[in-house]
Amino acid sequence: MAESNPEPIWDLLGLLFKPHPWHGISPGDGCPERLTAYIEIVPTDTVKYELDKTTGYLKVDRPQKFSNVYPTLYGFVPRTYCGESSGAFCEARTGKKGIQGDGDPLDICVLSEKDISHGDILLEAIPIGGLRMIDGNEADDKIIAVLDGDAIFGLWREISQMPPAMLERLKHYFLTYKHAPDSLKPAHVEITHVYGREEAFEVIRRGRADYDKRFAGIQQLLTAALRG
Repeated sequence: MAESNPEPIWDLLGLLFKPHPWHGISPGDGCPERLTAYIEIVPTDTVKYELDKTTGYLKVDRPQKFSNVYPTLYGFVPRTYCGESSGAFCEARTGKKGIQGDGDPLDICVLSEKDISHGDILLEAIPIGGLRMIDGNEADDKIIAVLDGDAIFGLWREISQMPPAMLERLKHYFLTYKHAPDSLKPAHVEITHVYGREEAFEVIRRGRADYDKRFAGIQQLLTAALRG
């Protein structure tokens, strides 16, 4: 007899092994209104850390060579993927053609008054908006969220509540962080829109749909392997 309501295979594996931050952790039942985020980098980091997608460990991507530092906690939304649907949504909103998803999980910036000392952590975040960023011809949205329960930012629910200077700081970082001071060739990065929470929810939903499409066979294969 088939099992009734079997637990997701990722949850079962998580009882035996450390879950993979991208694949093994749920963004939560409240997603997209409230979600679990994985944080790779904090504002005090002088090294750019990035998830190694194969192993699930945090790796050193590169030392920060210049004065840029991340203005917020920075990471991604588990079980999201910027693929076909994400690229199509960016095309529809910008009118640009040939936009593709960047093939990464959806990035998220989380505002908090607290000094969190290191990455490789999970936290509960509430999306309030986002930046529509295009890197080359790839959609590379940055969801902006607040730390759930934060004393200063935790009650914000819309990006319009952000002070303009704080929003400009975020935009400036992402427009310049790849541009070396002595480079004569500008980075092909642009931010076409700042959008509110409802559009952020749609970006997250599309990232979830792209993930399900891209990795649809993984759970079935794992289930079959574990059950012999």
